[in-house]
Amino acid sequence: MAATTTIKVPHLGGITAGYRLSGEAIDPSKPTVVLVNSMCTTSSLFNAQFDSKSLTNAVNLLAIEPLGHGSTSCPFEHFTYWDSALMSLQVMEALGVQKAFALGTSQGGWIVARMALLAPEKILGLLPLGTSMDYESAVSREKGCWDPKTQLVSFYEGWGSAEPTPDFVVDEIWRGLVASVGFGSAVTPETLAFWNSTLKDVYKGDEGRKKLRIAVACLLERDGLLLRVRDIKCPVYWLQGSEDPVFRQTVPAEHIKLFTSSPEATLTFVEGGGHYLSATSPKEIEEALLKMVEKYA
Repeated sequence: MAATTTIKVPHLGGITAGYRLSGEAIDPSKPTVVLVNSMCTTSSLFNAQFDSKSLTNAVNLLAIEPLGHGSTSCPFEHFTYWDSALMSLQVMEALGVQKAFALGTSQGGWIVARMALLAPEKILGLLPLGTSMDYESAVSREKGCWDPKTQLVSFYEGWGSAEPTPDFVVDEIWRGLVASVGFGSAVTPETLAFWNSTLKDVYKGDEGRKKLRIAVACLLERDGLLLRVRDIKCPVYWLQGSEDPVFRQTVPAEHIKLFTSSPEATLTFVEGGGHYLSATSPKEIEEALLKMVEKYA
């Protein structure tokens, strides 16, 4: 399901941002961790983290759904990952969070890196999961990363319409693709059913179709950060699943070396971990998160 709470922030003429908190309000005595979800998922991707008492006792968890996802909406049809990063910083500010650690899965990794570039004084540390700092370049594809334009452009083209589409519901193939790519071959029927229902609910009607279409455009046309991440000055704990079919292992091993201004930049391969690493390997994610918070809060 999508986030059940929203907040209005000023970017792009007034975004309604969907978010989820681990408590009724931000506890100022605890550090805060912002969580940004993967493509076509919602804040529910972090259910394992919200269900962990050891984690929620130690930190405030604040999951923010990017533009094109969950309960987040804005008056403009077009947006980019930079817009989602700025929106997330404004959500922090609106909720009284001055500084935070930021964890992002897949596209969330690209977004939290942008947050650290836009507001280095606000981001205490980054935990990119199952991601890349490049755009979907020919170089990255040669090193084993996926080719989303070949796989996804036909969906994008099919979601264009000059006329309103009040009866639109995202198709079954796309719903299955989101779950199978993210959770891997070991995905349970319950997980498939949950995300099948969630995607149908989020991406329905004319508004849902437009939301989905531009969310995919953000992925297909995102800009790389290879020349920018050297300016990120906070610690970086990158975790990558050994079974990640999207970005695999070569590219993350190269990209972590580009964080040359970070006081600490490490890459850990999680044995058996899939693409949605926060869901497939919650124990390892929690350990890394608590380690960073204890060291740098």
